[in-house]
Amino acid sequence: MKLIILDRDGVINADSNHFIKSPEEWRPIAGSPEAIAKLTQSGYRVIVATNQSGIGRGLFDMATLNAINARMHKAVTHAGGRIDAIFYCPDAADSSSPCRKPNPGMFHAIAERFNVSLERVPAVGDGLRDLQAAEAAGAQPILVLTGKGKTTMEEGNLPASTQVFADLAAVTQALCG
Repeated sequence: MKLIILDRDGVINADSNHFIKSPEEWRPIAGSPEAIAKLTQSGYRVIVATNQSGIGRGLFDMATLNAINARMHKAVTHAGGRIDAIFYCPDAADSSSPCRKPNPGMFHAIAERFNVSLERVPAVGDGLRDLQAAEAAGAQPILVLTGKGKTTMEEGNLPASTQVFADLAAVTQALCG
């Protein structure tokens, strides 16, 4: 089974320092829905793994998160793609929850749900936490320079095995041709 794990904010959609708190605030990064479609059509199962501390902070509720994710699903489906599952951690940033990236809990849950090893599974993120969680789970960390990616790159301390691409479309091109 070919699997790819994507962070949401900053990889699939434009990020915000004030959180994506409503479906109206969710805007796809140009080319990302089409990149997911190409991954789907190339046989990848696309999984989203995202910290959503806005829930823990009381900025939005589960119904709102579901509505935001529905908008994402619709955009991806419209482009001809599919997201097979969304894993999220609702815990606040100051939590030491095992599911909150940089901890690998969501990645372990993905491996268990899909009954796969994550060794060399591409895991795409725009933040150091995403890359650290991927590395801790044995996946291949991939940094995209969208969202907070450029800042993450400039700050350094990336896991040694990190690959860097301009955006999700460039990652998809490298994986699928």
